Amino acid sequence: MASSARGLGLGVTTLKTVTYGCAGCTRLDISSTSRLLRISFSTSSRNTYRNLSKVASSTFVQHRSRAFHSSPSSSSTSNFTYGIAASFNAKDTRYNADKHVFSFNPYNHIIRKRKDKKTRPSSGQDAFFVSRMGESQDVAFGVADGVGGWVDSGVDPADFAHGFCDYMAHAAYTYKPASDTTPYNARSLMQKGFEDICRDPSVPAGGSTALVAIAKENGSLEVANLGDSGFVQLRLNAIHNCSEPQTHAFNTPYQLSVIPEKVLAQAAAFGGTQLHDMPKDANVSFHALRHGDVLVLASDGCWDNLSASDILRIVSRLMVGARAWEQTDNGIKISPRLHSLIEADDGKSGAEGIQSLQNYLAIGITSEAKSASMNRKRDGPFAREVQRYYPIEHWRGGKVDDICVVVAVVVEDSK
Repeated sequence: MASSARGLGLGVTTLKTVTYGCAGCTRLDISSTSRLLRISFSTSSRNTYRNLSKVASSTFVQHRSRAFHSSPSSSSTSNFTYGIAASFNAKDTRYNADKHVFSFNPYNHIIRKRKDKKTRPSSGQDAFFVSRMGESQDVAFGVADGVGGWVDSGVDPADFAHGFCDYMAHAAYTYKPASDTTPYNARSLMQKGFEDICRDPSVPAGGSTALVAIAKENGSLEVANLGDSGFVQLRLNAIHNCSEPQTHAFNTPYQLSVIPEKVLAQAAAFGGTQLHDMPKDANVSFHALRHGDVLVLASDGCWDNLSASDILRIVSRLMVGARAWEQTDNGIKISPRLHSLIEADDGKSGAEGIQSLQNYLAIGITSEAKSASMNRKRDGPFAREVQRYYPIEHWRGGKVDDICVVVAVVVEDSK
Protein backbone atom coordinates (compact mmCIF):
# COMPACT_ATOMS: atom_id res chain seq x y z
CA MET A 1 0.00 0.00 0.00
CA ALA A 2 1.36 3.38 -0.94
CA SER A 3 1.39 5.91 1.86
CA SER A 4 2.15 9.60 1.82
CA ALA A 5 4.02 9.30 5.14
CA ARG A 6 7.59 8.30 4.57
CA GLY A 7 8.83 5.18 6.30
CA LEU A 8 11.53 4.49 8.85
CA GLY A 9 12.36 1.28 7.08
CA LEU A 10 11.34 -1.14 9.83
CA GLY A 11 10.39 -4.36 8.12
CA VAL A 12 11.44 -3.33 4.61
CA THR A 13 11.12 -6.26 2.21
CA THR A 14 11.11 -4.72 -1.27
CA LEU A 15 13.36 -2.39 -3.19
CA LYS A 16 11.79 0.04 -5.64
CA THR A 17 13.49 3.27 -6.58
CA VAL A 18 11.70 6.56 -7.03
CA THR A 19 13.25 8.62 -9.81
CA TYR A 20 12.89 12.18 -10.95
CA GLY A 21 16.05 12.27 -12.99
CA CYS A 22 17.12 14.26 -16.00
CA ALA A 23 16.50 11.62 -18.65
CA GLY A 24 15.29 13.42 -21.74
CA CYS A 25 15.59 16.82 -20.07
CA THR A 26 18.14 18.82 -22.00
CA ARG A 27 16.87 22.14 -23.27
CA LEU A 28 13.77 24.28 -23.05
CA ASP A 29 12.29 26.47 -25.77
CA ILE A 30 11.80 29.75 -23.93
CA SER A 31 9.20 30.90 -26.43
CA SER A 32 6.88 28.10 -25.31
CA THR A 33 6.84 29.09 -21.63
CA SER A 34 4.37 31.95 -21.62
CA ARG A 35 1.83 30.25 -19.30
CA LEU A 36 1.50 32.18 -16.05
CA LEU A 37 1.98 30.71 -12.60
CA ARG A 38 -1.28 29.78 -10.94
CA ILE A 39 -1.27 31.77 -7.71
CA SER A 40 -4.30 30.84 -5.64
CA PHE A 41 -3.20 31.38 -2.07
CA SER A 42 -3.39 34.44 0.18
CA THR A 43 -4.19 37.94 -1.02
CA SER A 44 -0.80 39.13 0.18
CA SER A 45 0.86 36.44 -1.95
CA ARG A 46 -0.97 37.69 -5.01
CA ASN A 47 0.05 41.26 -4.19
CA THR A 48 3.67 40.18 -3.94
CA TYR A 49 3.50 38.53 -7.33
CA ARG A 50 1.77 41.53 -8.81
CA ASN A 51 4.70 43.68 -7.69
CA LEU A 52 7.22 41.11 -8.87
CA SER A 53 5.56 40.99 -12.27
CA LYS A 54 5.78 44.76 -12.55
CA VAL A 55 9.45 44.57 -11.72
CA ALA A 56 10.06 41.81 -14.25
CA SER A 57 8.37 43.78 -17.01
CA SER A 58 10.23 47.01 -16.28
CA THR A 59 13.35 47.09 -14.11
CA PHE A 60 14.61 46.05 -10.70
CA VAL A 61 15.50 48.94 -8.43
CA GLN A 62 19.12 49.54 -7.55
CA HIS A 63 20.26 47.96 -4.31
CA ARG A 64 20.48 49.81 -1.03
CA SER A 65 22.13 47.11 1.04
CA ARG A 66 25.77 46.15 0.94
CA ALA A 67 26.49 43.47 -1.63
CA PHE A 68 28.22 40.20 -0.80
CA HIS A 69 31.31 40.70 -2.95
CA SER A 70 34.87 39.58 -2.48
CA SER A 71 37.81 41.91 -2.66
CA PRO A 72 39.24 42.08 -6.19
CA SER A 73 41.84 39.43 -6.76
CA SER A 74 45.33 40.46 -7.69
CA SER A 75 45.41 37.69 -10.28
CA SER A 76 43.33 37.29 -13.40
CA THR A 77 41.17 34.66 -11.67
CA SER A 78 37.60 35.83 -11.17
CA ASN A 79 35.79 35.64 -7.86
CA PHE A 80 32.29 34.23 -7.59
CA THR A 81 29.53 35.37 -5.27
CA TYR A 82 26.08 33.95 -4.66
CA GLY A 83 22.65 35.44 -4.20
CA ILE A 84 20.81 32.94 -2.01
CA ALA A 85 17.23 32.77 -0.79
CA ALA A 86 14.84 30.13 0.53
CA SER A 87 11.09 29.74 0.47
CA PHE A 88 9.12 27.16 2.40
CA ASN A 89 5.68 26.04 3.50
CA ALA A 90 4.37 23.53 6.03
CA LYS A 91 1.86 21.17 4.49
CA ASP A 92 -0.97 22.12 6.84
CA THR A 93 -0.70 25.87 6.28
CA ARG A 94 -1.62 28.31 3.52
CA TYR A 95 1.38 29.52 1.56
CA ASN A 96 2.20 33.17 2.12
CA ALA A 97 4.89 34.51 -0.20
CA ASP A 98 5.50 37.49 2.08
CA LYS A 99 6.21 35.45 5.21
CA HIS A 100 7.52 32.13 3.96
CA VAL A 101 10.76 33.44 2.51
CA PHE A 102 14.31 33.87 3.79
CA SER A 103 17.00 36.12 2.30
CA PHE A 104 20.61 35.26 3.04
CA ASN A 105 22.78 38.07 4.36
CA PRO A 106 26.39 36.88 4.71
CA TYR A 107 27.10 39.58 7.28
CA ASN A 108 24.55 38.29 9.79
CA HIS A 109 26.07 36.59 12.81
CA ILE A 110 25.22 33.04 13.88
CA ILE A 111 25.69 33.19 17.64
CA ARG A 112 23.64 30.29 18.98
CA LYS A 113 24.09 26.68 17.95
CA ARG A 114 20.37 25.99 18.20
CA LYS A 115 17.40 28.18 17.38
CA ASP A 116 14.46 28.28 19.73
CA LYS A 117 11.39 26.46 18.39
CA LYS A 118 9.51 29.74 18.36
CA THR A 119 12.03 31.42 16.08
CA ARG A 120 12.77 28.66 13.59
CA PRO A 121 11.22 28.91 10.11
CA SER A 122 7.63 27.73 9.75
CA SER A 123 8.65 25.01 7.31
CA GLY A 124 7.12 22.06 9.14
CA GLN A 125 9.35 18.99 9.23
CA ASP A 126 11.58 20.43 6.50
CA ALA A 127 14.56 22.57 7.43
CA PHE A 128 17.34 24.48 5.68
CA PHE A 129 20.47 26.45 6.46
CA VAL A 130 22.72 29.00 4.73
CA SER A 131 26.01 30.16 6.21
CA ARG A 132 29.28 31.70 5.16
CA MET A 133 32.27 29.42 5.75
CA GLY A 134 34.12 31.26 8.49
CA GLU A 135 35.83 34.41 7.22
CA SER A 136 36.02 33.13 3.66
CA GLN A 137 33.69 34.01 0.81
CA ASP A 138 32.63 30.35 0.45
CA VAL A 139 29.00 29.59 1.31
CA ALA A 140 27.49 26.41 2.74
CA PHE A 141 23.78 25.70 2.37
CA GLY A 142 21.48 22.72 2.49
CA VAL A 143 18.13 21.09 3.12
CA ALA A 144 17.00 18.42 5.59
CA ASP A 145 13.64 16.66 5.45
CA GLY A 146 12.46 15.14 8.73
CA VAL A 147 11.23 11.56 8.36
CA GLY A 148 7.51 11.64 9.12
CA GLY A 149 7.36 8.02 10.25
CA TRP A 150 8.75 9.05 13.64
CA VAL A 151 5.41 10.64 14.49
CA ASP A 152 4.06 7.13 15.15
CA SER A 153 6.64 6.82 17.95
CA GLY A 154 5.61 10.12 19.53
CA VAL A 155 8.59 12.00 18.10
CA ASP A 156 8.42 15.34 16.31
CA PRO A 157 10.56 14.88 13.17
CA ALA A 158 11.00 18.65 12.91
CA ASP A 159 13.25 18.71 15.98
CA PHE A 160 15.89 16.53 14.34
CA ALA A 161 15.77 18.27 10.96
CA HIS A 162 15.92 21.82 12.32
CA GLY A 163 18.53 20.99 14.95
CA PHE A 164 20.69 19.22 12.38
CA CYS A 165 20.62 22.29 10.11
CA ASP A 166 21.31 24.63 13.03
CA TYR A 167 24.41 22.67 13.95
CA MET A 168 25.71 22.63 10.37
CA ALA A 169 25.16 26.38 10.05
CA HIS A 170 27.04 27.04 13.28
CA ALA A 171 29.89 24.70 12.32
CA ALA A 172 30.27 26.45 8.97
CA TYR A 173 30.10 29.94 10.45
CA THR A 174 32.69 29.24 13.18
CA TYR A 175 35.04 27.40 10.84
CA LYS A 176 38.66 28.56 11.18
CA PRO A 177 41.11 27.04 8.69
CA ALA A 178 44.09 27.85 10.90
CA SER A 179 42.76 25.78 13.80
CA ASP A 180 41.04 23.00 11.84
CA THR A 181 43.50 20.44 10.51
CA THR A 182 41.10 19.19 7.85
CA PRO A 183 39.04 21.72 5.83
CA TYR A 184 35.32 21.12 5.80
CA ASN A 185 33.82 19.61 2.69
CA ALA A 186 30.15 18.90 2.09
CA ARG A 187 30.26 15.40 3.57
CA SER A 188 32.35 16.33 6.63
CA LEU A 189 30.04 19.27 7.37
CA MET A 190 27.14 16.81 7.23
CA GLN A 191 29.09 14.52 9.58
CA LYS A 192 29.72 17.37 12.04
CA GLY A 193 26.05 18.33 12.13
CA PHE A 194 25.03 14.70 12.60
CA GLU A 195 27.47 14.17 15.47
CA ASP A 196 26.21 17.31 17.21
CA ILE A 197 22.53 16.40 16.90
CA CYS A 198 23.27 12.88 18.16
CA ARG A 199 24.78 14.41 21.31
CA ASP A 200 21.85 16.76 21.86
CA PRO A 201 19.78 15.47 24.81
CA SER A 202 16.74 17.43 23.63
CA VAL A 203 16.53 15.21 20.52
CA PRO A 204 16.34 11.62 21.82
CA ALA A 205 15.06 10.25 18.52
CA GLY A 206 14.35 11.24 14.94
CA GLY A 207 15.80 11.31 11.50
CA SER A 208 16.04 13.21 8.25
CA THR A 209 17.46 13.20 4.77
CA ALA A 210 20.43 15.48 4.16
CA LEU A 211 21.51 17.62 1.22
CA VAL A 212 24.58 19.81 1.76
CA ALA A 213 26.34 22.06 -0.74
CA ILE A 214 29.43 24.25 -0.53
CA ALA A 215 29.82 26.90 -3.23
CA LYS A 216 33.31 28.33 -3.28
CA GLU A 217 34.74 31.69 -4.22
CA ASN A 218 36.60 30.07 -7.12
CA GLY A 219 33.35 28.92 -8.74
CA SER A 220 33.48 25.26 -7.72
CA LEU A 221 30.54 23.45 -6.13
CA GLU A 222 30.55 20.33 -3.99
CA VAL A 223 27.29 18.56 -3.14
CA ALA A 224 26.69 15.70 -0.70
CA ASN A 225 23.23 14.15 -1.00
CA LEU A 226 21.75 11.46 1.24
CA GLY A 227 18.11 10.58 0.64
CA ASP A 228 15.44 11.94 -1.65
CA SER A 229 15.94 15.67 -1.38
CA GLY A 230 17.71 16.82 -4.51
CA PHE A 231 19.32 19.58 -6.50
CA VAL A 232 19.44 20.80 -10.08
CA GLN A 233 21.95 23.11 -11.78
CA LEU A 234 20.44 25.21 -14.55
CA ARG A 235 22.55 26.96 -17.15
CA LEU A 236 20.66 29.34 -19.41
CA ASN A 237 17.70 27.34 -20.75
CA ALA A 238 19.10 23.89 -20.02
CA ILE A 239 19.45 21.38 -17.19
CA HIS A 240 23.19 21.10 -16.69
CA ASN A 241 23.28 18.72 -13.69
CA CYS A 242 20.77 17.11 -11.39
CA SER A 243 20.92 14.58 -8.58
CA GLU A 244 19.25 11.20 -8.26
CA PRO A 245 17.50 10.12 -5.04
CA GLN A 246 18.79 7.40 -2.74
CA THR A 247 16.03 5.07 -1.53
CA HIS A 248 15.90 1.71 0.23
CA ALA A 249 12.34 1.14 -0.97
CA PHE A 250 9.44 3.09 -2.39
CA ASN A 251 8.98 6.25 -0.28
CA THR A 252 11.72 5.10 2.11
CA PRO A 253 14.78 7.30 1.53
CA TYR A 254 18.25 7.01 2.95
CA GLN A 255 18.17 8.84 6.26
CA LEU A 256 20.34 9.89 9.17
CA SER A 257 18.78 8.71 12.41
CA VAL A 258 18.97 8.81 16.17
CA ILE A 259 17.38 5.52 17.24
CA PRO A 260 16.61 4.95 20.95
CA GLU A 261 17.80 1.71 22.52
CA LYS A 262 14.19 0.74 23.20
CA VAL A 263 13.32 0.88 19.51
CA LEU A 264 16.42 -1.11 18.60
CA ALA A 265 15.53 -3.75 21.18
CA GLN A 266 11.97 -4.05 19.88
CA ALA A 267 13.19 -4.40 16.32
CA ALA A 268 15.66 -7.09 17.38
CA ALA A 269 12.94 -9.00 19.22
CA PHE A 270 10.22 -8.82 16.59
CA GLY A 271 12.30 -8.60 13.43
CA GLY A 272 12.72 -5.85 10.88
CA THR A 273 15.43 -3.69 9.42
CA GLN A 274 16.54 -0.47 11.07
CA LEU A 275 17.60 2.19 8.62
CA HIS A 276 20.60 3.92 10.08
CA ASP A 277 22.47 5.43 7.17
CA MET A 278 25.54 7.55 7.74
CA PRO A 279 27.06 10.63 6.09
CA LYS A 280 29.64 8.34 4.46
CA ASP A 281 26.75 6.85 2.45
CA ALA A 282 25.95 10.20 0.81
CA ASN A 283 26.56 10.63 -2.89
CA VAL A 284 29.18 13.34 -3.43
CA SER A 285 29.52 15.23 -6.70
CA PHE A 286 31.66 18.13 -7.92
CA HIS A 287 30.58 20.79 -10.38
CA ALA A 288 32.01 23.85 -12.11
CA LEU A 289 29.83 26.95 -11.94
CA ARG A 290 29.44 29.73 -14.47
CA HIS A 291 28.13 33.26 -14.34
CA GLY A 292 24.32 33.19 -14.45
CA ASP A 293 23.86 29.58 -13.32
CA VAL A 294 20.91 28.88 -11.03
CA LEU A 295 21.12 26.19 -8.34
CA VAL A 296 17.94 24.78 -6.82
CA LEU A 297 18.05 22.58 -3.71
CA ALA A 298 14.72 21.25 -2.48
CA SER A 299 13.03 18.68 -0.29
CA ASP A 300 10.87 15.90 -1.69
CA GLY A 301 7.79 18.05 -1.13
CA CYS A 302 8.98 19.91 -4.22
CA TRP A 303 10.34 16.97 -6.25
CA ASP A 304 7.27 14.78 -5.64
CA ASN A 305 5.18 17.41 -7.40
CA LEU A 306 7.58 19.04 -9.88
CA SER A 307 10.07 17.37 -12.19
CA ALA A 308 13.45 18.82 -13.12
CA SER A 309 11.86 19.89 -16.41
CA ASP A 310 9.12 21.71 -14.49
CA ILE A 311 11.76 23.55 -12.46
CA LEU A 312 13.57 24.53 -15.66
CA ARG A 313 10.33 25.85 -17.15
CA ILE A 314 9.57 27.96 -14.07
CA VAL A 315 13.08 29.35 -13.65
CA SER A 316 13.49 30.07 -17.36
CA ARG A 317 10.22 31.98 -17.50
CA LEU A 318 11.08 34.05 -14.43
CA MET A 319 14.69 34.70 -15.44
CA VAL A 320 13.66 35.87 -18.90
CA GLY A 321 10.77 37.88 -17.43
CA ALA A 322 13.15 39.61 -15.02
CA ARG A 323 15.62 40.12 -17.89
CA ALA A 324 18.33 38.21 -16.04
CA TRP A 325 18.51 35.89 -19.04
CA GLU A 326 18.02 37.63 -22.38
CA GLN A 327 16.80 36.04 -25.58
CA THR A 328 18.85 37.05 -28.64
CA ASP A 329 19.14 35.94 -32.25
CA ASN A 330 22.07 33.78 -31.14
CA GLY A 331 20.22 32.20 -28.23
CA ILE A 332 20.00 32.99 -24.54
CA LYS A 333 22.66 35.14 -22.89
CA ILE A 334 23.28 36.50 -19.40
CA SER A 335 22.13 40.06 -18.79
CA PRO A 336 24.80 42.56 -17.71
CA ARG A 337 22.26 43.65 -15.07
CA LEU A 338 22.50 40.35 -13.19
CA HIS A 339 24.61 41.85 -10.38
CA SER A 340 22.00 44.49 -9.57
CA LEU A 341 19.14 42.00 -9.83
CA ILE A 342 20.42 39.78 -7.03
CA GLU A 343 20.96 42.86 -4.87
CA ALA A 344 17.62 44.55 -5.66
CA ASP A 345 15.92 45.82 -2.54
CA ASP A 346 13.72 48.87 -2.15
CA GLY A 347 13.93 48.87 1.64
CA LYS A 348 10.33 47.72 2.08
CA SER A 349 8.98 44.41 3.29
CA GLY A 350 5.87 42.40 2.67
CA ALA A 351 3.54 42.66 -0.30
CA GLU A 352 4.65 46.20 -1.16
CA GLY A 353 8.36 45.39 -1.24
CA ILE A 354 10.45 44.52 -4.26
CA GLN A 355 12.15 41.15 -3.99
CA SER A 356 15.64 40.25 -5.13
CA LEU A 357 16.00 37.87 -8.06
CA GLN A 358 16.79 34.89 -5.85
CA ASN A 359 13.73 35.57 -3.69
CA TYR A 360 11.67 35.86 -6.85
CA LEU A 361 12.84 32.43 -8.03
CA ALA A 362 12.45 30.68 -4.67
CA ILE A 363 8.92 32.03 -4.26
CA GLY A 364 8.00 31.07 -7.81
CA ILE A 365 9.15 27.46 -7.43
CA THR A 366 7.58 27.01 -3.99
CA SER A 367 4.28 28.52 -5.16
CA GLU A 368 4.13 26.17 -8.14
CA ALA A 369 5.03 23.14 -5.99
CA LYS A 370 2.33 24.07 -3.46
CA SER A 371 -0.24 24.51 -6.21
CA ALA A 372 0.70 21.19 -7.81
CA SER A 373 0.56 19.37 -4.47
CA MET A 374 -3.09 20.34 -4.02
CA ASN A 375 -4.16 19.76 -7.62
CA ARG A 376 -6.01 16.44 -7.83
CA LYS A 377 -5.95 16.49 -11.64
CA ARG A 378 -2.24 17.10 -12.16
CA ASP A 379 -0.11 13.98 -11.77
CA GLY A 380 3.38 14.76 -10.52
CA PRO A 381 6.43 12.49 -10.23
CA PHE A 382 5.14 10.87 -7.02
CA ALA A 383 1.75 10.09 -8.53
CA ARG A 384 3.37 8.51 -11.57
CA GLU A 385 5.54 6.31 -9.37
CA VAL A 386 2.55 5.14 -7.30
CA GLN A 387 0.66 4.37 -10.50
CA ARG A 388 3.64 2.37 -11.70
CA TYR A 389 4.25 0.28 -8.59
CA TYR A 390 0.83 0.32 -6.89
CA PRO A 391 -1.80 0.68 -9.65
CA ILE A 392 -4.51 -0.66 -7.35
CA GLU A 393 -4.21 2.52 -5.27
CA HIS A 394 -5.58 4.67 -8.14
CA TRP A 395 -3.52 7.63 -6.90
CA ARG A 396 -4.20 10.81 -8.82
CA GLY A 397 -2.91 14.35 -8.48
CA GLY A 398 -0.28 15.88 -6.26
CA LYS A 399 1.20 14.86 -2.93
CA VAL A 400 0.62 17.27 -0.06
CA ASP A 401 3.79 17.68 1.97
CA ASP A 402 6.10 20.22 3.55
CA ILE A 403 8.03 22.13 0.90
CA CYS A 404 11.45 23.74 1.20
CA VAL A 405 13.36 25.33 -1.68
CA VAL A 406 16.79 27.01 -1.58
CA VAL A 407 17.90 28.96 -4.67
CA ALA A 408 21.38 30.27 -5.41
CA VAL A 409 22.14 32.58 -8.34
CA VAL A 410 25.79 32.48 -9.40
CA VAL A 411 27.56 35.76 -10.19
CA GLU A 412 31.11 36.13 -11.48
CA ASP A 413 32.44 39.47 -10.32
CA SER A 414 34.36 40.23 -13.50
CA LYS A 415 31.29 39.89 -15.71
